[in-house]
Amino acid sequence: MKIATFNINGIKARIGALTDWLSEAQPDVAVLQEIKSVDEGFPREMFEDMGYQVETHGQKSFNGVAILSKLPLEDVRRGLPGDAGDEQARFIEATVCGEVPVRIFGLYLPNGNPAPGPKYDYKLAWMARLEDHVRAALALEEPLVVCGDYNIIPQPEDAARPDAWRKDALFLPASREAFRRIVALGLTDAFRATHPHMPPSPPPQQFSFWDYQAGAWNRNDGIRIDHLLLSPQAADLLRLCEIDSDVRGREKPSDHVPVWIDLAA
Repeated sequence: MKIATFNINGIKARIGALTDWLSEAQPDVAVLQEIKSVDEGFPREMFEDMGYQVETHGQKSFNGVAILSKLPLEDVRRGLPGDAGDEQARFIEATVCGEVPVRIFGLYLPNGNPAPGPKYDYKLAWMARLEDHVRAALALEEPLVVCGDYNIIPQPEDAARPDAWRKDALFLPASREAFRRIVALGLTDAFRATHPHMPPSPPPQQFSFWDYQAGAWNRNDGIRIDHLLLSPQAADLLRLCEIDSDVRGREKPSDHVPVWIDLAA
């Protein structure tokens, strides 16, 4: 089962880039972030014609998440539990019914800037809610993939210029600590598990986001903020995790690129 996460940065603006990549990469499941569309405005027919079941949790002009799946989806839920007043469309989950059923959490974690401030407080509170939800899901001891745009740079090697991010909400100590608490519940970072850091010779840096400004892509001035975290049961099935970085250099790209895993499921 090939599962990808991709912050598309506006479904209507990137629909060509997305359909081209789907046709080429052929993921069984694509988890999207920043669709920036209400549910009824999402161009589902185009993806249904490609063989995907489409489930969305949209919001006008901002945020929005979706799951596209060639395999049947069951028990689809929208919204992260823990705050009934939260109106931001940042979370969707479903069970992908493959040879081995896999639960998918698709998330678009808040950016949190400027920090400190209310947006950063919201980010940390959202992460605490995610930690609680993941903890409850892990108790079921089933394959679980928690994936999306985390807006977290986990380690210095996940940024081309880590010093430039020291005061940014994506790299502040409290942000990284909240991320580590979620991982410490028993999750595996699929990319790091398949691309281990081997001192004293670090691996070539691979990123999933390059800003549109200042020629970041051409200078490879990127960061890795799109992650797939796996429960022990899903990690046992992990065969591969890769970043399709070449997508960033194509026409009308998102500022993110797809990151995907292959599971023996």
